[in-house]
Amino acid sequence: MRLVRVLLVPVCTAALVAPVFATPAEAATAPLKFGKWVADPPGNDLPANNVKVNREYISVTNTTSKTIALTGYRVRDKKGHVFVFPKGSKLGAKKTVKVHSGSGKNTATDVYWKQGFYVWNNSGDTAYLEKPSKQLITTCTYKKNGSGFRNC
Repeated sequence: MRLVRVLLVPVCTAALVAPVFATPAEAATAPLKFGKWVADPPGNDLPANNVKVNREYISVTNTTSKTIALTGYRVRDKKGHVFVFPKGSKLGAKKTVKVHSGSGKNTATDVYWKQGFYVWNNSGDTAYLEKPSKQLITTCTYKKNGSGFRNC
């Protein structure tokens, strides 16, 4: 009887505590997530020009089966650079949009931060995706690597 009590207490305790420590993969999927992030595109950074700066981007994916209105949603970095999705921005179900650092014409698949220089630090950076209320949805951290990108 003592053996049963000794084994039963830890098993019951583990069953009660385990849900508290669920991994992010076990948590509910966020409606929006970061995808491919090219923080350090191939080639020399300097001299910088719009073509080179636009090779730097982070993608945002709609994980739901419904269109999401992105007006006012924000992408930002650790240094305080902030991109705000313009009025009328929408992301279709299961679709992805790339947020390029440079300038260009916004489309359903590509939007432009309109920075005159690179946003993301080659040595490492963190991207934050926020609702218009500034409530954090998700983050992704890039650490310098040979490819210059990561999949979040």
